[in-house]
Amino acid sequence: MANELDTEIATFNEHLPTLISHLGKFVVIKGEKIEGIYDTYSDALKFGYQKFKLEPFLVKKISPSEQVLFFTRDFSQPCQV
Repeated sequence: MANELDTEIATFNEHLPTLISHLGKFVVIKGEKIEGIYDTYSDALKFGYQKFKLEPFLVKKISPSEQVLFFTRDFSQPCQV
């Protein structure tokens, strides 16, 4: 089964060369359409919920690369700060 937001992620990647002029802002994508660009994640999310209600949409920070984080489920290890 394909990811529900595959179309939105593909749209982001396709438009990234032009979106990069808004580096650090947040884009709202629904299907193959860029719905808006916002200064904050909160503003983008608010717009998305107002327009699409509970339908899936993508809010993504505009950046040429993503930081990949790794989280373990091995809770037997003590926390390290």
